Amino acid sequence: MERISVQTSVQSDLEKVWEYWTNPEHITKWNFASDEWCCPKAINNLKPNGKFSWRMEAKDGSMGFDFEGTYENIVGHKFISYRLSDNRKVDIKFTQNGNEVEVSESFDAGGTNSDEQQRAGWQAILENFKEYLESN
Repeated sequence: MERISVQTSVQSDLEKVWEYWTNPEHITKWNFASDEWCCPKAINNLKPNGKFSWRMEAKDGSMGFDFEGTYENIVGHKFISYRLSDNRKVDIKFTQNGNEVEVSESFDAGGTNSDEQQRAGWQAILENFKEYLESN
């Protein structure tokens, strides 16, 4: 299966990045790929075998889906891995680099959209995360 990787660097420390990445109160503020979408609900049981479900919807109500999975491995402030409900694997690394934190995600490509569309969508969500975190 093809793996796709995206990354960004945020001006922050690991504590804040981890909090904003894992707390449902924050997830709902950044977890969407464009301004036409939103994330009205997030459930996040951050522990091995814990489940998560993040609702992603078009703001006009025309479509939506639950982004769901199960955590496999968590190393606080450093690494998260999970399996999506369709069994694709996702790995996320958090690395402090001076006054920045690099967030890098790699994931198994899905069959619905092209690899480039998937890369662009996941990268857009990462950029939303960066913008939200750096403005708060």
